[in-house]
Amino acid sequence: MTIELKLQPLTPEAFAPFGDVIQAAGEVDKYINQGKCARYHDRAELDFQDGRSGISVFQSEAFSLPITLDMMERHPEGSQAFLPFSEKPFVVVVAPDEDGKPGHPIAFITAPGQGVNYHRNTWHGVLTPLHDPGLFAVVDRIGTGPNLQEHWFEVPYLIVE
Repeated sequence: MTIELKLQPLTPEAFAPFGDVIQAAGEVDKYINQGKCARYHDRAELDFQDGRSGISVFQSEAFSLPITLDMMERHPEGSQAFLPFSEKPFVVVVAPDEDGKPGHPIAFITAPGQGVNYHRNTWHGVLTPLHDPGLFAVVDRIGTGPNLQEHWFEVPYLIVE
């Protein structure tokens, strides 16, 4: 038995309770490099405790729809931003916190040029690219001590188009 989750487009408004959508959209802060480069300033709120920010590179195997969601995780010590190296869509799953575990998940699909930043302590699914090479820059906390909590669902969800 599974519970069906339907993918919806990723929008800044729908994602706001969980984090930031990172994209070149909206108002340009200023133009730099002799006016040839638009700067979309301060697109994500990075938040780290007991550590520092770092940039890592993740490479994930591609997933195929439908996708079984049986586990979610969160990082109590820092936010986590995912910036794809391609314009291929990926799946973003988040859930509100309900007494220390994830509530009902919401599944989004990104548009070309979108990345996400999960706020600190936000329940989210694993990195879920739909196409190879599944290569992402990840900005997150680098530090000692635990920064990962996982929750396994008794009844998994099935993410569908």
